[in-house]
Amino acid sequence: MHAPNPLDADPAFPLHLGGKIEVRPTVRVRDREGLALAYTPGVGRVSAAVAADPSLVDEYTWRSGVVAIVTDGTAVLGLGDLGPYAALPVMEGKALLFKEFGGVDAIPLCIDTTDPDEIVETVVRLSPSFGGVNLEDISAPRCFEIERRLQAALSIPVFHDDQHGTAIVVLAALRNAARVTGRELEDLRAVVSGAGAAGVAVSQMLLEAGIGDIAVGDSRGIIHLGRGDLTEVKSTLAEATNRSGLTGSIEEAMAGADVFVGVSAGTVGDDAVASMAPDSIVFALANPDPEVHPELARKHARVVATGRSDFPNQINNVLAFPGVFKGALAVRATRITEGMKLAAATALADVVGADLAEDHVIPSVFDPFVAPTVAAAVAEAARREGVARA
Repeated sequence: MHAPNPLDADPAFPLHLGGKIEVRPTVRVRDREGLALAYTPGVGRVSAAVAADPSLVDEYTWRSGVVAIVTDGTAVLGLGDLGPYAALPVMEGKALLFKEFGGVDAIPLCIDTTDPDEIVETVVRLSPSFGGVNLEDISAPRCFEIERRLQAALSIPVFHDDQHGTAIVVLAALRNAARVTGRELEDLRAVVSGAGAAGVAVSQMLLEAGIGDIAVGDSRGIIHLGRGDLTEVKSTLAEATNRSGLTGSIEEAMAGADVFVGVSAGTVGDDAVASMAPDSIVFALANPDPEVHPELARKHARVVATGRSDFPNQINNVLAFPGVFKGALAVRATRITEGMKLAAATALADVVGADLAEDHVIPSVFDPFVAPTVAAAVAEAARREGVARA
């Protein structure tokens, strides 16, 4: 007899046994005639046609409907640098969510290098097989460079979900939270805790959407132009944010603020939340432990959201990326623009509709209208912005 496996006591392990995804055919081969069409000699005629007109690859292969999920395993969930092997279960899960929620096929690609040059070269060389690239769990600040260089090199969408998926869902939820409290985005002063991939993208998107003011903090406090320890990314952020000229700690900046968005592993105290403006909005998104426990936050804040599924108002990227890619792939977009991301956020917020309430500022991840609504808005924006090819 085999000794009991202690991992089997955790229900997550049996579910993952053998992996969570597989490849299935879309046509069946049942006789010689079918084999001759699906493979040689019939497939040779298709290949010759694609060689003569490469644009046909999107019509006669799966390329236009499949996404590469690319990681180097340096920022896996909240666990850190676990490497490419340990990242694979997460990337399989991402592929599962692409298919389940958006009907989009996706392939995990865990790359055994952390060198940006090698990652970019690898993805570029593999790109003929894919209609889009979803970058995942790549540590900052390398993720910014990798995304920028890949998008410049490729004519297919490149989307770092840790940045832009988070930002889309945060903006959608904040639009609705502002409505619940009788305000508009331009009326709000926000404090963002975290200047990594998510924090930078959230801040940039809130600025694009017209938020009144925003201050961003890292482990050393509020980012401002007077600090001499800023990276290039943080210097750019300092130039665009903090119109009030705040310095000091994140908790000090929260005094009188309308919004707190936490996308870091830090914590904020109950007193800091209590010091915020009336009808405040708290998005404490760190997982599994939010920056402030939602039950404490609700003592003072009007609207509270977390990244967890066991509390109301879950800010979950699955509300964004399946629909974003579904829409981008449908029109064979060359890139995902700021306008497409803003359109996704607006559409996502609108799904809530008449059900809008303090504990329902964002749709459920299981709402069947989410992905189709986001996809339609993204496709329309792609056509409007001139990046659609179909």
